Amino acid sequence: MPKAYWVSTYHSITNPDSMAAYAKLAGPALEAAGGRFLARGVAQQVYEAGLAQRVVLIEFDSVAAAVAAHDSPAYQAALEALAGGAVRDIRILDGLA
Repeated sequence: MPKAYWVSTYHSITNPDSMAAYAKLAGPALEAAGGRFLARGVAQQVYEAGLAQRVVLIEFDSVAAAVAAHDSPAYQAALEALAGGAVRDIRILDGLA
């Protein structure tokens, strides 16, 4: 079974305090669910239509594990803390076998 990757891209952070509250809860929640943070930060170089924005890359053992992490009560509490503090998107995809 291939690994899965959760990719979050932040288009904007509208409330730094909400973002900080989210970060305190989200990291531990996702790690407890088996997530391994591989990269996070603002892109160091962009090409073509790329944007210099915050990106987070997390590895999971499967898509099902990543979805379960997102839907877990601990991560949902983190989302409540974020409450509109950022405009972003999250994508979960299969790794290459």
